[in-house]
Amino acid sequence: MNTVPLALNALASIGAAGSSVAGVFRPALGLRPTEEVTTGVHLYTRAYAARAVPLGLVTAFVLIWGPSAALAPLLVVSGVAQVGDSALGFMRGNLGMALGAGAFAVVHLLTAALWS
Repeated sequence: MNTVPLALNALASIGAAGSSVAGVFRPALGLRPTEEVTTGVHLYTRAYAARAVPLGLVTAFVLIWGPSAALAPLLVVSGVAQVGDSALGFMRGNLGMALGAGAFAVVHLLTAALWS
């Protein structure tokens, strides 16, 4: 397979993991300007990072170093997670989250379909 889709997926995986870490340090990133950062928001950002960081890192690792048999199923899992993140972004009115996660979902799922 062309290295461009693999590189895009690796960047998307690292980007998703990185944005979750940014949310831990700046929880207001996912909130509307009128909303305050509460203990629940802090809990959510940490719970999100607990999922996004390992998933993003293992996806990037498999994309770069293999094994290739794990690639398509892992991209499907990553893509479905991004679909959920995109839906949450739309529900919260966070256009950046909605469109960013939606773009990552398309990249992951399209590459998984092409890889299969």
